[in-house]
Amino acid sequence: MRINLWIPAILAALLALMGSVYVVGEGQVAIVLNLGRVARWDIGPGLHFKWPLVETARVFDRRLQVLEAEPERYLTSERKDVSVDFFAVGQIQDVRAFYRATGGDEKVAVDRLAPIIRDSLRNEINSRTLQQVVSGDRGDVTRRQVTAINKGAETVGVRIVDLRIKKIDLPTDSDVIKDVYRRMRAQRQQVASRLRAEGEEQAQTIRAKADRDRVVIVAEAERDAQKLRGEGDAEAARIYGTAANRDPAFYAFQRSLEAYRKSFADGNSVIVLENDDPFLQYLRNDR
Repeated sequence: MRINLWIPAILAALLALMGSVYVVGEGQVAIVLNLGRVARWDIGPGLHFKWPLVETARVFDRRLQVLEAEPERYLTSERKDVSVDFFAVGQIQDVRAFYRATGGDEKVAVDRLAPIIRDSLRNEINSRTLQQVVSGDRGDVTRRQVTAINKGAETVGVRIVDLRIKKIDLPTDSDVIKDVYRRMRAQRQQVASRLRAEGEEQAQTIRAKADRDRVVIVAEAERDAQKLRGEGDAEAARIYGTAANRDPAFYAFQRSLEAYRKSFADGNSVIVLENDDPFLQYLRNDR
């Protein structure tokens, strides 16, 4: 009989021990509810104890989670319609506030956070043109909104770490698409015109430098040529002077022959001179 009484007592003790122990894993956080009221919170990883039957432990994942949302349609500053598909990355920051706001249901948390994120993105996109939204830096669109989103997410006990835009779809209206393409072409043409202007400016600079260098080179060459011609004329005059001093009569005869040759080189020249002109001294019969 005593053995039969001990067995239920041992089983009851085991059950009580099992009901008073709970484990919080790495990357998790727990709260303890005492008859539905939050008694302890922010309980980290490890083995913990609670009062059996009276207290209940709730364990939540505190790691980063991806919060998906349905694509939302927004209007740009030009009243153009765009569809934005986005997602947010967040984690539980205040487990007590998270439980009180959502009852521990992650779906409720996503439903509470989605309007906050959508409204914040709407304010940002409404202030931008269609071209800025489509071809601009998407990170710049979302980066400035994380702080504003976290102010609203504090009520849910969640902190948004990052917000990313997956896809931006243009409306099916062909006029809007044509307008976007027209703007993109105008932007590319503006860049091309700027590059052509810069290239033309550089070409003019290079041509001006080449012309300047050419003038300098020609001037220096002409200077050197004149110097060489002057030296050659001086050397020729020196040689002529030396020759004249050695035999003045022969030198005069040689110079006269050269003068005759140059004067009648084409064979049609006519020179009218006096009979006693010195130029004809070597052409007279008496010589």
